[in-house]
Amino acid sequence: MTASAIFRALSDPTRRAVLERLAGGEMSVSALKGGFDVSQPAISQHLAVLRGAGLVVERREGRHAYYRVEPDGLIPVLDWIGRYRAFWPSRVERLKDLLREMDQ
Repeated sequence: MTASAIFRALSDPTRRAVLERLAGGEMSVSALKGGFDVSQPAISQHLAVLRGAGLVVERREGRHAYYRVEPDGLIPVLDWIGRYRAFWPSRVERLKDLLREMDQ
């Protein structure tokens, strides 16, 4: 999965909240729905987007579906952030120097 697909999936506040709730452990769709003011089909659609982005996995047990977070799904985002991690320390240091000069 690409970082862009993950960012698109997480751009919706309800999907972020669903992912946050699933971080506490595996849940069924009906258990997830209990915490939101949306229909069960809407929760299922949000889960489908999160699953498509590789952020959650589904486990079937009879007619019931259970979802849990797939931690490895965030690896593309961590890689993307990592490319910029080296960029910021030097920028922050230059900003500190500039602020010190302005104070004098």
